[in-house]
Amino acid sequence: MSDSHDQHESAIKTPKQLILAIVAGFLVPIIIIVLLVKFVATDNKVGVGSDSQKGEAVAARISPVADQGYTIIDVNAPKVLQTGEAVYKASCLACHGAGAAGSPKFGDAAAWGPRIAQGYDTVLKHALEGLRAMPPKGGNADLDNVEVARAMVYMANAGGAKFKEPEVKAAAASAEASAK
Repeated sequence: MSDSHDQHESAIKTPKQLILAIVAGFLVPIIIIVLLVKFVATDNKVGVGSDSQKGEAVAARISPVADQGYTIIDVNAPKVLQTGEAVYKASCLACHGAGAAGSPKFGDAAAWGPRIAQGYDTVLKHALEGLRAMPPKGGNADLDNVEVARAMVYMANAGGAKFKEPEVKAAAASAEASAK
């Protein structure tokens, strides 16, 4: 039988390797601890040392949600009709700004040309009742027909049409004038 199974081999074969292993065993944990302390003690932490605990910041966080820029609308007040540009920015821009789902892009005369050729009444009917992917009134049922017509005229005129702004009925005009 051989005695080779009783012998153990080690990666450390010389005294120099033993000293290096001992030094590394002490230095590596110390370096790791120093780096962790440095990481924890840095000044650029989000939340730590920021103004989040000052009185004004706390008061802003716990203030009522109703005070956060909401506009209270009196439902009994006369409706103020929006301009075509305002309606476009609020309701139409999402699709007509990018040309989504085949809609004509704002200001693209080539895309608006065939629609303008159909005439004011047809284009207005499509805007009010919807067409293909476009829902009625562009998806905003709160819009008045005059507001939809103004937005349609605004977009069509940017695409090369010469449509006139729609006439506002006398009752709506007096309500709009009194609101201003």
